[in-house]
Amino acid sequence: MKLTNQQKALVEKVKEIAKRISIRNREVDRSGEFPWDIFGIFKDERILSLPIPQEFGGQSAGSLECCLVLEEIGRLSPSSAHMLAGHWLGFTPLELSCNTSQKQRYFPRLTQELSAFSLTEPAAGSDAGGVITEAIKDKDNYILNGTKIYCTQGHVASVITVFAKTSPEKGVKGLSAFIVEKGFPGLSIGKIEDQMGMRGTPAAELILQDCIVPKENLLGEEGEGFSIAMKTLDRTRPKDAAISVGISQGTLDYIIDYLKKKTFMNEPMARSQGIQFLLADMAIAIEAARLLVYESAIMIDEGRVSTKHSAMAKCLATDTAIRITDYAIDIMGNDGISEEHPVEMFMRDSKLLQILEGTNQIQRLIISRNLLS
Repeated sequence: MKLTNQQKALVEKVKEIAKRISIRNREVDRSGEFPWDIFGIFKDERILSLPIPQEFGGQSAGSLECCLVLEEIGRLSPSSAHMLAGHWLGFTPLELSCNTSQKQRYFPRLTQELSAFSLTEPAAGSDAGGVITEAIKDKDNYILNGTKIYCTQGHVASVITVFAKTSPEKGVKGLSAFIVEKGFPGLSIGKIEDQMGMRGTPAAELILQDCIVPKENLLGEEGEGFSIAMKTLDRTRPKDAAISVGISQGTLDYIIDYLKKKTFMNEPMARSQGIQFLLADMAIAIEAARLLVYESAIMIDEGRVSTKHSAMAKCLATDTAIRITDYAIDIMGNDGISEEHPVEMFMRDSKLLQILEGTNQIQRLIISRNLLS
């Protein structure tokens, strides 16, 4: 696939940014704290605002451009790439469903502030119909009550898309979406996850206790929440996949450099035919995943959004990243599990991507049902 000159320039710009921020990888991984300095770089370099329309201060970048950026950053700093993907996940339902007034109110802010997406609950993970958070209309407001979990960056986001039932008796048809701001009365932050991977972008528990949300912050119409959530995920799963392609490529780059310097029984390890077979398999798998990610992103940009292709891209790319990092650790032996090398961190980061935005088991169900329909 041939990139435009503008896309090539974007990739080169991001490549330099990735080098700058990757020096913080280990420190962020150990602390598990959100890296505001890296957020500041993304904001100042106008990477944060890429998909936001130009009329609101963004760059109007398409899905492919966003995936190229995430892949490049993911090669060196997966957690930093995940910060961007989490923000763009939070922005996507607004992009899809905001009215003119909401766009004017929130789009300029999201070129400077962080957004998040909150659907998951203790009893509602893969099954969105299990959401029990309620939103009751009270004159000019909705009153939200419930608990959300695993909201990526929810503790630091200024604007969060929250899904709640306005008509619980209707199941998923009673689910609605709301724009909830950090300072709204009744919203508080609970547990911050101490997670195995993507430790710079921890997930948070959101507690909604008589949370007052103005009626003008309803996103779309009542009952459209499930549709908004599914349309969002169709557009954001390729972005998670792009990070995984970046992790896989970064791992392959690292292991090739490692093998060129390493010897075994007075012979360069790179001369081992068994290792060469593994390297070939890694390169083949990465290229296949990359092409599927690009195809799904291009389809989105062309208005041919495919639930099946987005699920396939997410499933293949995230599974590939786990396999590639596992191969790399096998090749490196004890070095592979040492903090002196990034591969063990890449593996931990990869695992999270298999789970979020619908586990890969759910992706396989989506794909198979699409094939059988």
